[in-house]
Amino acid sequence: MKDNFSVSQKGVKTILIGLILMVCGYILMIGGGSSDPAVFNDAMFDFRRLVASPVLVVLGIVIVIVAIMRRPSDKEDKQ
Repeated sequence: MKDNFSVSQKGVKTILIGLILMVCGYILMIGGGSSDPAVFNDAMFDFRRLVASPVLVVLGIVIVIVAIMRRPSDKEDKQ
């Protein structure tokens, strides 16, 4: 019986990898606040929050888009 899904099984796995990357990026953005509003905290301007986490989120989005748009090959259709 042939499945009529628009995304192959490999594509679904790739989508899940992209979603996991996005979640990891959002987790890296957490924190950096201060319990005392009168005290400034430089922790919110570190490399992890300004560079690493947005790169992970964008990379995850790109992976999900590529996984959705990629056409399955004939080998994947036969399996």
